Amino acid sequence: MYTNQSELRFPQGFLWGGATAANQCEGAWDIDGKGMTIQDCLEFRAGNISNMTKQFAFTSEDLNKAQSVNTINYPKRRGIDFYHHYKEDIALFAEMGFKVYRMSICWSRIFTDPEDETPNEKGIEFYVNVLKECKKYNIEPLVTLSHYDVPVALIKKYRGWYGRECVGLFVKYAKVCFEHFGPYVKYWLTFNEVDAMLRHPVTSGGLIEDQFEDVPFEQAMYQAMHHQMIASALAVKAGHELYPDAQIGCMMTKLCFYPYTCKPEDNLATQQRMRSIYRYVDIQVFGEYPIYLKKEISNKGYTVKFEENDEQILKEGIVDFVSFSYYMTSCWAADTNGLELSPGNTFNGVKNPYLPSSEWGWQTDASGLRYSLVELYDRFRKPLFIVENGLGARDTVSEDGHIHDPYRKAYLKEHVCAMSDAINLDGVDLMGYTWWGCIDLLSESTREMSKRYGFIYVDLDDYGSGTGKRIKKDSFDYYKQVIASNGTMLE
Repeated sequence: MYTNQSELRFPQGFLWGGATAANQCEGAWDIDGKGMTIQDCLEFRAGNISNMTKQFAFTSEDLNKAQSVNTINYPKRRGIDFYHHYKEDIALFAEMGFKVYRMSICWSRIFTDPEDETPNEKGIEFYVNVLKECKKYNIEPLVTLSHYDVPVALIKKYRGWYGRECVGLFVKYAKVCFEHFGPYVKYWLTFNEVDAMLRHPVTSGGLIEDQFEDVPFEQAMYQAMHHQMIASALAVKAGHELYPDAQIGCMMTKLCFYPYTCKPEDNLATQQRMRSIYRYVDIQVFGEYPIYLKKEISNKGYTVKFEENDEQILKEGIVDFVSFSYYMTSCWAADTNGLELSPGNTFNGVKNPYLPSSEWGWQTDASGLRYSLVELYDRFRKPLFIVENGLGARDTVSEDGHIHDPYRKAYLKEHVCAMSDAINLDGVDLMGYTWWGCIDLLSESTREMSKRYGFIYVDLDDYGSGTGKRIKKDSFDYYKQVIASNGTMLE
């Protein structure tokens, strides 16, 4: 990496900012006409999750149980109450100097029930106000249409995205978003971490395994992914027709695996694991199913039902740029028996003995970000956007009332250097960078407040107790300096 800060360079107009998701920050789950989403039904499960499969287990009984109004057990219902604090929070983002703010729109806030004929005016009003607040400070919104919050109505009626009916309903929702929010939004994403269906189908697609006695569950996941691919392509096309200058991208989980050893078997196993991450982004970028994905599905004895015009729809709805989340790396091996596994961003990998681990087991690796940027740009040849990157830590308020978080500043510095290397040494076209959880919010994997990412501390604990007061951490001023200098002042 660069050691001379004078060599750190970012393009003029580079989009520095932060990112949140509606389901992790908004709260206000049952007011102003909002319908219930899968996130409103996920219970509090804190701590270091060593088995991610168990973490995302969910049954029809769980769904029925969640119809109660116990908000303590369902923390996503309260979030950090961004719904009522958005003006204060966006003002703080502006004080840091944000050029862009990545946010998501909750489908169930726009349509209380996805099959409603008309959208919920209160929901539209809320998001228009948020977007206007961003524009007041010259912050570009980067809007995700679907971020892990499938409406419960679709789960109950169509078994989530397994039902083809979801395609038309999503496109209706997307068009409403483009029509009402298009004047304020240049940058859009269709589905968050679109590759995640086969890792956690409940949050990605609203698929509950016990509802699929008539079809192999894995086949149902492939079918649901196909429906999301069609919906994404149709949304991209609709958005471009309404706003030709809009930039509409895809978003993937950039999992990164190194071979555990130099054994050929470990290298091959790692290559196959990485392929499984790219398969659906390949569709969104190139407009067709890759041959290896077709082989994967047929070799398992599964089929995916295509309707007559599906292949043409995919070709007409390719994305303008590729965005991704990046937090860590892991290793992989052909045989993981006897090897220590390390939990991560919705997956388990083999622990890398050369990397440090957070309290939650995530292994930080700034070099892996440069590696990932080069890998993605070589593969897709489209502009890239890092829309999630950050460090979850257990922050504490000191006796002087401040939050000192040198670990977050160090993490940010290392990753900014990695981005600069990718741009200046490797020729990567990088549009921007949004730190995940720029304000403390509920963790997706554990649904706890204790795992904090933000530059802004929110005085709430895991059970919703606290004042909700927003407090700047030391990293707030540090990121402000990074942005003001366009990434060149890191000390």
